Amino acid sequence: MEWFIGVCVSIIVLLISSWWFVMKKKKEKNGNKIPKGNSGWPLLGETLEFIASGYSSRPVIFMENRKSIYGNVFKTNILGSNVIISTDPEVNKVILQNQRNIFVPAYPKSIRELMGEHSILQLNGNMHKKLHSLIAVFLKSAQFKAQITKDIQHSVKQCLASWTNNTIYFQDEVKKITFTILIKVLMSIGPGEDLDLLKREFGEYIKGLICLPIKFPGTTLYKSLKAKERMMKMVRRIVEDRMKLIIDNNADRCAVNDVVDALLRDKSELYNSSSSSSLMVEMISQNIIEFMIPGEETLPTAMTLALKFLSDSPLALSKLMEENMELKKQKTNCSNEYTWTDYMSLTFTQNVISETLRMANIVNGIWRKAVKDVEIKGYLIPKDWCVMASLTSVHMDEKNYENPFKFDPWRWEKIGVVASNNCFTPFGSGHRLCPGLELSRLELSIFLHHLVTTYRWMAERDEIIYFPTVKMKKKLPIRVQPINTSLD
Repeated sequence: MEWFIGVCVSIIVLLISSWWFVMKKKKEKNGNKIPKGNSGWPLLGETLEFIASGYSSRPVIFMENRKSIYGNVFKTNILGSNVIISTDPEVNKVILQNQRNIFVPAYPKSIRELMGEHSILQLNGNMHKKLHSLIAVFLKSAQFKAQITKDIQHSVKQCLASWTNNTIYFQDEVKKITFTILIKVLMSIGPGEDLDLLKREFGEYIKGLICLPIKFPGTTLYKSLKAKERMMKMVRRIVEDRMKLIIDNNADRCAVNDVVDALLRDKSELYNSSSSSSLMVEMISQNIIEFMIPGEETLPTAMTLALKFLSDSPLALSKLMEENMELKKQKTNCSNEYTWTDYMSLTFTQNVISETLRMANIVNGIWRKAVKDVEIKGYLIPKDWCVMASLTSVHMDEKNYENPFKFDPWRWEKIGVVASNNCFTPFGSGHRLCPGLELSRLELSIFLHHLVTTYRWMAERDEIIYFPTVKMKKKLPIRVQPINTSLD
């Protein structure tokens, strides 16, 4: 009996030893493939260095320093998360395309808290695909394009006229155009108390998108969450009222006038029979608030930086004026209204916009989490690890763009803006490509057209800050005058 027990014990020990040896070898093998890097200080990680680079004149310095030591893909710890950062366009493409569903959205804790569980940023699979498709189809409709072109023109002209003969803080003032237009696209809300409340609360809400994930009274995250609660109360009421109106008036007979309408009219699996109406309202309301971000941050920032770069580049400004004056002359002679196509066909204007988006990418990185071990170009991203595809690093890499820190719209005459360009992804890529990218370009085009064909301006010296979001240090003060008067 004793010999039998001894044999059994020996076999067990042998099996355990073999398993340990195999796992050790596997770990060593995988360990060699996991990107090298540094986790930094306990709790803080390398967050302070990451933030500090955003306040410097070279915002990619954090990435550049680590690239020089560890290579194009490295590991670090920022904003409370262990993360692998990719500055390689080919690795980024695999992450963003996500063809085998090996990645799911994974953002820092502060962003996850603010967006909520139903956010389009955190949705995955069929649910995300359907929501994305509904919005994209509405934004591409001929009826929408015709109406929004007129709405943007009216808002731009009105706002520009109010700036005449005044020194204004451009970064703040331009939001009166973008936020107003976007709220109309989302919920058909015009000027008034509701719009003022949304703008005020959203300004507080946006501050918490990139902050330390500490939720105590008085902290940035706490204040942002409270601002969201107040916005949600209003948006819920609007969605519920619209839902009742659609039901009472038969949805099939009513026009789709905004994003709320487009989402409420869907009869597919997005809101199936098992979903309660309260969940439907909650999902739509949360995402409507999230969709406000372009109107308060990304688009006005792009407009501000376009003006900044053009102010510093007389040749580019002259070429832009020449192209837009020609379009204005054509429209004056034939008395036809401007169309979406007119603005989007302005080649050099589109080049200016592309160069602005390249140099000051508003979204500096896309966050994902691996659902299983995945190897890309020899780099192993282990299951449950976070990965960030750094868009800014690719846009500002001299291997991808000659003189990357120089504003040069003419470079796009050679490159061209094509979907296959892995080195230009200001609106993301893959099935998460921003559905509003054409609308953003349209609004920028309309603004630049009416600005350079009707007004002149003098901008004060200012510098760009890249953290927590891209903005001008002094909000870019400018003085605006009609084009036929002098700037005194």
